[in-house]
Amino acid sequence: MSLERELHKRSGSICELSGETENLKVYQVPKSPGTGLDAHILISQTCFEQIENPEQMNPNHWRCLNDSMWSEVPAVQVMAWRMLNRLRSEGWPQDLLDMLYLDADTLDWAKATGEGNDTEDIIKHMDANGATLQSGDAVVLIKDLDVKGANFTAKRGTAVRNISLVHDNPEHIEGRVNGQHIVILTKYVKKS
Repeated sequence: MSLERELHKRSGSICELSGETENLKVYQVPKSPGTGLDAHILISQTCFEQIENPEQMNPNHWRCLNDSMWSEVPAVQVMAWRMLNRLRSEGWPQDLLDMLYLDADTLDWAKATGEGNDTEDIIKHMDANGATLQSGDAVVLIKDLDVKGANFTAKRGTAVRNISLVHDNPEHIEGRVNGQHIVILTKYVKKS
């Protein structure tokens, strides 16, 4: 039996993502660990064009993932996960992603293309010169800072070693100055 016939049999001759019945084609899910039937899904021309050309994406078309993400076919789960990640900024896909469960192997496959590695969501702490700060770095103050509650001024040029990052605020770091643990604005330090 040909691959296309097997896919039609598995899917009931409908798009495994959108449920459409017209213009169906075989689609090989990228980075598949398997081959044959396990690595392919049957999708509509509309889905194919939007997967291959993200600039033509119609977010409302993909509301169909609300149903197809529950498929028992790992290749369908992978494509649903990837498309929901592409559309995260729309709001509603994040709710579906929060409900979607993929076993470890399927999730690894889904992430293999880099989909879902959204660097915009990662908080980055940058010094005054735009250098990335990390926990444990040493910085130098570039301005005299009045330390509230400690009644002293941290002088320009003071080295602050072994800083820690404030994880929910990219503009704050913590460190010790004159034996006091203080919060420092990243715009007033440079990495040393």
